[in-house]
Amino acid sequence: MLKLTFLGTSAGVPTKQRNVTALAIECLNPHASGSSKGNQPHSNSQNKKSRPWLLIDCGEGTQQQLLHTKLSLRQLTAICITHVHGDHCYGLPGLLASAAMSGRREPLTLIAPKAISALLDAFILHTELYLPFTLNFVSIEDLLSQEVNVNKGTVKIDLDNQHQLIIEIYPLSHRVPSHGFGITQTISRRTLNTGKLIADGVPASALWGKLQQGENVITEDGQHLHSADYVHDDVQRTKVVIAGDNDTPECLSEAVMDADLLVHEATYTHEVMMAIQARNPDFDPMHSSAHIVGTFAQKMSLKNIILTHFSARYQSFDNPDSETPNMAYIRLDAQSVYQGNIWLAEDFAQYSVNGAIDLADNQAGSQKESRVQYVGSARSN
Repeated sequence: MLKLTFLGTSAGVPTKQRNVTALAIECLNPHASGSSKGNQPHSNSQNKKSRPWLLIDCGEGTQQQLLHTKLSLRQLTAICITHVHGDHCYGLPGLLASAAMSGRREPLTLIAPKAISALLDAFILHTELYLPFTLNFVSIEDLLSQEVNVNKGTVKIDLDNQHQLIIEIYPLSHRVPSHGFGITQTISRRTLNTGKLIADGVPASALWGKLQQGENVITEDGQHLHSADYVHDDVQRTKVVIAGDNDTPECLSEAVMDADLLVHEATYTHEVMMAIQARNPDFDPMHSSAHIVGTFAQKMSLKNIILTHFSARYQSFDNPDSETPNMAYIRLDAQSVYQGNIWLAEDFAQYSVNGAIDLADNQAGSQKESRVQYVGSARSN
């Protein structure tokens, strides 16, 4: 399960209700030590030290927003920056400084445009910022320029031997180079069929453990046992696609083909977008309207989308009858063309995403359909 916590949902500037862009993604393993049994979307019982998380973008004030959540900078695994505009990255130096002062020593991966490295170098030089941990910088430009197509634009993170993340990078369309991230969590689990072993006359012993680890064994009486006959493998795969600023959702057509959820900016309604472009034909802010995202999502048969990165002109309440621009305007703009599940993100809103379980014997899993659920506010959870 992936758990999303929106730390900032405003475009360009903060408002009284919304900070600028940041999104936390917890990578939860229901089989990890300390987890409750089963695969319940609301389960928060996994040991806190085994709850790694990612940060997508880091607008100014992100570290202040984190203080209202249960997220710890000590467990932060990677930071991904979509592009260099300030509302997506100005909070990064302060957050890293706070991580250092909180006692973090574990290495941290930073996936970002090269300009972010230069920005941090300037902060380190001129403010004497000291990081007592290794910052593993991964240049997006270098990843995308790899000649070999295999793993091009991809970063793999092994959280443990059964829990893996793959981060895929997709170029988008914006005034500066912008990117989307396809984040796939894979959780593998091996279950030993003890009933079959007992029925076959194989008593409990160390051989059971070897079989579960994939080894073929020979019993004391010379019986050959094959692991595949007694071990059931299942894999739970969950994928979310997080877009940076982007005026062409079709850039993500390949990314969303197998995604459980798309998170995309919807800076304004289509009517407002056209009015902005008409007022100044020489300047295109190159953002998406809710209508554009909804049209794309409907075309791609996406079941779940979350819209975010809203212009400050829209108030946080939802009232289609109000003359004051508000979230209803955005919602109706998307719903006029999209029939799937849609949520409008708010600061501290949390969502669980459960992907499908693929069984090794190719039978249909218990979750043919991916599930996205709103699970409340981080302020109260």
